[in-house]
Amino acid sequence: MKEALHQAFSLTGLLWLSVSIIGYIIALWVNKKCKGHPLAHPIVVTALIVSAGLYLTETGVTEYQQAASLLHWLLGPITVALALPIYRQWQKLRHYGWRLMASIAFGGILAPFTAWLTLFALDAPRAIQITMLAKSITTPLAMESSAQVGGIPALAAVFVIVTGVVGAIVATGVFAILNVQNRQAQGIAMGTVAHAIGTAKAIQMGEDVAAMATLGLCVNGIFTALALPVIFGFFV
Repeated sequence: MKEALHQAFSLTGLLWLSVSIIGYIIALWVNKKCKGHPLAHPIVVTALIVSAGLYLTETGVTEYQQAASLLHWLLGPITVALALPIYRQWQKLRHYGWRLMASIAFGGILAPFTAWLTLFALDAPRAIQITMLAKSITTPLAMESSAQVGGIPALAAVFVIVTGVVGAIVATGVFAILNVQNRQAQGIAMGTVAHAIGTAKAIQMGEDVAAMATLGLCVNGIFTALALPVIFGFFV
């Protein structure tokens, strides 16, 4: 914490924190103008703005991470704050019980496993394979989980963003093709597989869909974050 604060109040730290925050404010405006289109998601736009700044100033990613380390430290409290949506939806969680948990667990296992299997078949480096396993949970959890099992946290963030954007774009079409008309099932699927970006899309589909997406997002994120280190502790 002390190191993060020291970096934040340095000249370089203040510069890149300002770029990140202002970039996010601009990203929110762009997303609003685009009527919430997944490709204009604030996370995507902010990443593009910061990347452009790094390129123009010839600043390395490592240097940026050190300068903006306060943002990385804040991922911890943000992760803990995921308990709030769970509390708000506790009655629904109790009502559906094991059926809901089984659905989230199945989706949370199948989605990363199929992605990992593709990388395994293509003989991708082991670190990338491991990182892919955290692709379907929200960014703070994905970065911390991948770091604990030997993955690449920065790459985990990229996988998470791409997964969310693709999931939000194709969700409606997939539901139509598979004739998934149950709105609660749609919400669980989007939150479990496409995490926060999928949940943002679910909000546009209705409050009931958004509520279930929030449950899928939080439960799968916590489940994956707890399960990955345990599994790798046994087998690695």
